[in-house]
Amino acid sequence: MSEAQTQESPEGHFPIIFREDMTVELVKSSASDSDVIWAARVSTAGEQSLDAVGSDATRAEGLINYLARERHGSPFEHTSMTFFVSAPIFVFREFMRHRIASYNEESGRYRELRPVFYIPSKERRLVQIGKPGSYEFIEGTKEQYELTIESIKSSCTHAYESYTKMLDAGVAREVARAVLPVTLYSSMYVTMNARALMNFLSLRTAREGSHFPSYPQREIEMVAEKMEAHFAQLMPITYGAFQKSGRIAP
Repeated sequence: MSEAQTQESPEGHFPIIFREDMTVELVKSSASDSDVIWAARVSTAGEQSLDAVGSDATRAEGLINYLARERHGSPFEHTSMTFFVSAPIFVFREFMRHRIASYNEESGRYRELRPVFYIPSKERRLVQIGKPGSYEFIEGTKEQYELTIESIKSSCTHAYESYTKMLDAGVAREVARAVLPVTLYSSMYVTMNARALMNFLSLRTAREGSHFPSYPQREIEMVAEKMEAHFAQLMPITYGAFQKSGRIAP
């Protein structure tokens, strides 16, 4: 199955698209390991803290590792990363639980929402076993997967047709959108500092070696993995310290 599938749409409206993937783009950043160094060294060097940045790479790495290990977190806050994220609405609802970031999301009040809907890939495990707090997901059967895809496509198509009928009848966008499902893709900008991002990653990724294992929903983990790749490239020493400290935010 391809990442995106298109089918006909109601006359005069956008074609319906089904996607399996997530979009994460780094829009802008002011985030480097040196930002952490000068922020930390001001406590002892005062106005000379900026002069020491980059003078000793080994000592810099040691300081960042110390800050992460001992959970002196405020120096990591003097950074900023802004991401553009396109994902299903149900992923955004989980995002909003993290109140240590800034969000701006597209509005269904002011624009006609595009009919782009999420369907799980064949690799997405469908069956939950165990109980809350102690469960895992296993592979579904071929029949379960086909039923899932057929059901999602059918309900999303019907919902979008109802949405466009209301729009064509003159119903306000903010009212018509009520029929659309949470599988609909939305888009937003999210801005956070390195400390907040490490907290997000610690909760929304499942990794061996984590001191506090997390059990994220796979779809938000797909977004987190892409954000993590950008973070690792921007701040390699800080990212390494995050890994060494058991993926705990300082």
